[in-house]
Amino acid sequence: MKTSTAVLAIALIGGATAWAQTHQPYAGLQARPVKALSDQQVADLKAGRGMGLALAAELNGYPGPLHVLELATALGLSDDQRARVAGLFDTMKQEAVPLGERLIAAETALDRQFADKTITAASLGEATRDIASVQGELRLAHLKHHLATLELLTPDQAARYAALRGYGAHQAPGQHGR
Repeated sequence: MKTSTAVLAIALIGGATAWAQTHQPYAGLQARPVKALSDQQVADLKAGRGMGLALAAELNGYPGPLHVLELATALGLSDDQRARVAGLFDTMKQEAVPLGERLIAAETALDRQFADKTITAASLGEATRDIASVQGELRLAHLKHHLATLELLTPDQAARYAALRGYGAHQAPGQHGR
């Protein structure tokens, strides 16, 4: 009897846990300052980090300036290349940080309208279009610097970068068939 009661108790606890995970996936998130953004996302936006926004470039042979700088020695960057990539990184960060702040503000404003129960169909449309616009600008800020970084590397450096980052024998754009 005790064994079957213990098995039943374990089954009930396991079932309750599974139910909670399935039916309460957002439990606890209601306490976040900006409901749509995690603390890590807010920190990344404030710091101008990429957050995967440039994966289309990165994974298709267009290296990011930060990662190129991290691998500068292994890539054999010249002093000029290193300085120019550092300049691209600084410019990217100067663009991305204010855009990140704008995105946080836009998400905060949307959240506030819901929290205050002042949201309307019109204000919802305006807020979500504003958020989408800022997200697009932020993504552009990262992607265009990947494009510019590739222009500073030799084909061999771009291939070495891909290998060092674990992307295999990926060829740099424009190098196919050579």
